[in-house]
Amino acid sequence: MADDCFGHPRLAAIYDPLDPDRSDLDSYLLMAEEFGARRVLDIGCGTGVFALLLADRGIEVVGVDPALPSIDVARAKPGSERVRWICGDATDLPQLQVDLATMTANVAQAIADPQTWQQTLRGAYEALRPGGHLAFETRDPARRAWEEWTRENSHRVTEIPGVGSVESWVQLIEVTRALVTFRWTYVFAADGQVLTSDSTLRFRERDEIETDLVAHGYVVEDVRDAPDRPGREFVFLARRP
Repeated sequence: MADDCFGHPRLAAIYDPLDPDRSDLDSYLLMAEEFGARRVLDIGCGTGVFALLLADRGIEVVGVDPALPSIDVARAKPGSERVRWICGDATDLPQLQVDLATMTANVAQAIADPQTWQQTLRGAYEALRPGGHLAFETRDPARRAWEEWTRENSHRVTEIPGVGSVESWVQLIEVTRALVTFRWTYVFAADGQVLTSDSTLRFRERDEIETDLVAHGYVVEDVRDAPDRPGREFVFLARRP
């Protein structure tokens, strides 16, 4: 079940202009180059920003996401015909043999259900060719990122062409052990509509993730720092032998 910020048509349509800086994807583009990837599976592709960046480089891409409105936004973008879009998740993919599978941004943490997480790791493994890599990031729980998720830190008003002014902010709802729930609120000036989107992220420890990867047959090759959040995130690189 996709969060409303991805699954509600009106919110999916403004997702990109509300978050225009995607320099966090630069390190993933470099990884695709590092591994010589010609085929990539983008798990949780959302509105297709990363998938289309890959396609621009001549890479064959499969983008999968459970939120149809986000997939619809991706399909409407220039060059989208070069990407194979699938509405679904990594637990039930067609037969693939990719060089690299990715979960960028919050995708790995948004798979909060333990069973779905295990199924996702298994699905990604099955989609990789022998020697292929899985790359994803997750925040270090010790840094307690959620303490900064306040209205004061996040409130902004964004002018979006064809939409008008949209006021938005985030607030923390609940922290229960490894699960952190927060709510984004959006106010559309054009008609006064107020929409909210609740999300829950799972903050997994580094050793927990490494154990899960090894259990599914991966070799953990590296755990890197995230260039856009130094000292705050783990970037996992795992290989299918």
